[in-house]
Amino acid sequence: MSVPDRDVLIAAAREQTGVSDFGATWFFGHIDVLVAALNAQAKLSPEGVYGAQAMITGALVSRLRHVQLIKDHPEILDEEVNVTAVLTGLPRTGSTMLHRMLAAAPTLTGVRWYETQNYVPLPGEVRGDPAPRKAAAQGILDYMLTKIPELMSIHPMSIEQPDEEVIILGQLFSSSMIEATYFVPDYAAWLSEQDARPAYDDLVQILQSLQWQDESRAGKSWVLKTPGHLMALDTVMDVFPDAKIVMTHRDPISTVPSYCSMEASLYKMGSDEVSNDMIGEYWSARLKDWLDRFMAVREQAGASRFIDVNYKDLLSSPKEEGLRVLKAAGVPHSPEIEAGMADWIEANKREHRAAHKYALEDFGLSEAGVAEAFETYRKGLL
Repeated sequence: MSVPDRDVLIAAAREQTGVSDFGATWFFGHIDVLVAALNAQAKLSPEGVYGAQAMITGALVSRLRHVQLIKDHPEILDEEVNVTAVLTGLPRTGSTMLHRMLAAAPTLTGVRWYETQNYVPLPGEVRGDPAPRKAAAQGILDYMLTKIPELMSIHPMSIEQPDEEVIILGQLFSSSMIEATYFVPDYAAWLSEQDARPAYDDLVQILQSLQWQDESRAGKSWVLKTPGHLMALDTVMDVFPDAKIVMTHRDPISTVPSYCSMEASLYKMGSDEVSNDMIGEYWSARLKDWLDRFMAVREQAGASRFIDVNYKDLLSSPKEEGLRVLKAAGVPHSPEIEAGMADWIEANKREHRAAHKYALEDFGLSEAGVAEAFETYRKGLL
């Protein structure tokens, strides 16, 4: 079994939606490279082939519906999107915790997980009542948890909580979501050399749409987050010129095996043949590449755009760190903001979840090797 070519997938999406206009088709070439890598490298099981095909078709369906929504409601493009902060850093550095805590502030908002799964209202959905999308997202999450029961201890999930817009960028075939779901090194290397601007321009339009869909977001600013922004910091800073870049920091000796453990869980949804050693070799090098790209741009951009957050400080004093970040980002302090973050912290304590266990040796890695690879970062910003 193999994933079919782009024309078959496009035809299926058009048949499913009854519409045919994809708008700008800059991402079609991305699909071609992805399908080739899926079939050559991902070692997909029959279930994995079905999942990959459904993923691509579903992304195309969302694109078709998005373009049609803009045609039906051109006022969406009048929405003013303000982004206060963009959180990034290596995976497993506390960025999820910080993102959700900041987005709990009443003047801020983030992309919710159910919105990442379907960023366009489903057929028949009434504006302002996303119940059909919530139900669909819950079904997806329930399936994921049957396949990866340990997921909640690794990356706590809730359809209502803010999550990474990397999932939306992934549906534009332009983010680290793809390589985090399927073992496709050729596609990831190719994507790293592509212009990220079309994907981020489309992300802005999708944020406009999400803002229009939910009138409670009126007057709020966005907090975005994904480690995947490490790949395209220059584009991020250009597209969101007023946003502070919040970088979370934790020793790679801890983050690399933690992320490899997460990847081992994700890959097994589509393959029984991607080994831990393959994961360790690939992701230790890939994370270093992300960080090197990010740091090169950061050095040129200067310190004024950045806010640094240490993982240990975030764990020991979460509310204080959150308030410090907001102050540095220009968000006025208020009792409501402080209360919103405090409530989130109380409801999402680490001890409410099972421990996430991992070790470098599980992935063929050593402490000395990781320390050497990340030596400059560990001596500099860490």
